[in-house]
Amino acid sequence: MLGEYRISGRRAADISASIERAVGSGELRPGQLLPPMRELAERLGVNPNTVAAAYRTLRERGVIETAGRRGSRVRPAPATTGRDHIRVDVPEGVRDVSSGNPDPALLPALAAAFAAAAAEGDRAPVLYGEAPVDPELARIARDGFDADGVPEGPLAVVSGALDAVERVLAAHLKPGDTVAVEDPGWSRTLDLVPALGLRTVPVGLDDEGPYADDVRRALESGARALIVTDRAQNPTGAAVSAARARALRSVLREYPETLLIEDDHGHGIVDVPLHPLAGATRHWAFVRSAAKAYGPDLRLALLTGDAVTVDRVHGRQRLGPGWVSRLMQRALVRLWADGAVDTRAVAAAYGRRRDALIGALGRRGVVAQGRSGMNVWLPVPDETGAVARLLHAGWAVAPGARFRLSAPPGIRVTVSTLAGDETEALADAIASALGPAPARSYV
Repeated sequence: MLGEYRISGRRAADISASIERAVGSGELRPGQLLPPMRELAERLGVNPNTVAAAYRTLRERGVIETAGRRGSRVRPAPATTGRDHIRVDVPEGVRDVSSGNPDPALLPALAAAFAAAAAEGDRAPVLYGEAPVDPELARIARDGFDADGVPEGPLAVVSGALDAVERVLAAHLKPGDTVAVEDPGWSRTLDLVPALGLRTVPVGLDDEGPYADDVRRALESGARALIVTDRAQNPTGAAVSAARARALRSVLREYPETLLIEDDHGHGIVDVPLHPLAGATRHWAFVRSAAKAYGPDLRLALLTGDAVTVDRVHGRQRLGPGWVSRLMQRALVRLWADGAVDTRAVAAAYGRRRDALIGALGRRGVVAQGRSGMNVWLPVPDETGAVARLLHAGWAVAPGARFRLSAPPGIRVTVSTLAGDETEALADAIASALGPAPARSYV
């Protein structure tokens, strides 16, 4: 069953570590069946409860999965294999359009905002036991949520959108539960879900957001949670339209116990309207990160949701980091108050670059997606070949494998820093890379 590999250990921690080391080294392969707990307990000379505890730890870490009487096996995609390793090393002289980063020229200066926040902190230091959310930040954030039709709910501040997703999932789900995720979707989310010991089920999408029929099938099959990107979806640039939102809300109302998590990924950098789904289910969370508009190092996101969800997030925060720095919160308040980011101008800049590339590709017969945000997604017949040929032509793009579960191959191009005089050259390179490979002759 296990070939030459021998599981070892007398304590649950040692047994689980032995198995995880073998998974990481490849000695135990994805899909490989593990011994029944009683059999392994006899072999190791330990109590079956010890093996049960080891297997439970491995399930919670996303290393193995258990299917009742069919036993436990190594997960098809163990959490130890991160998608961040699926990337292109960019040689010197190659133009990098793979990063997913915003344009530094469109980010605001932070020095004055942090100086003002620090001065306020000098006058009134934040001490233990004080409210975790700055009152002025809460007021401004709530005004923004109200303006966009996000339902009333308490507020939490977390360390980025992914931190919010992790905390909300952990607040409601248990290892083995299934989460419906966009496919293609954000690579970090696709890694995070199995790392929490949860299963993923893919939901397809187009420019208008997730397909309602795919969501229905996922929920019918037992998915307990759904994660949706409202705007500037990474990697496709999709934005949930009014019609798609109505269809999705209709499906969600049929499954009111679904945990709904919405990530407004494009907040501050897009000009398409928001069509939130929040409120269609009993438990929901809506998150907005400051990273795209104000800089990735501003690790702050605003989270609202139903009272139970936000209370659980606050409770877990209190046991860990306590709160997100009020200094950082006050700096964001100052940035908002000073109008440091002109959302319309930023959205227009990204929109021009995105539309210019999509248009140039269209003139060359290449179909691309990108309704909002800073990324363009291109379906390709041969992902590895396209990435390699573009690299040879002087362009580094992101391999679609980082963002896919079962979706067809593709590549992602980040247009955030694409200059106008580069667009035609990039479109030429892409069209050439997607065409038939040149014939080889042998003499």
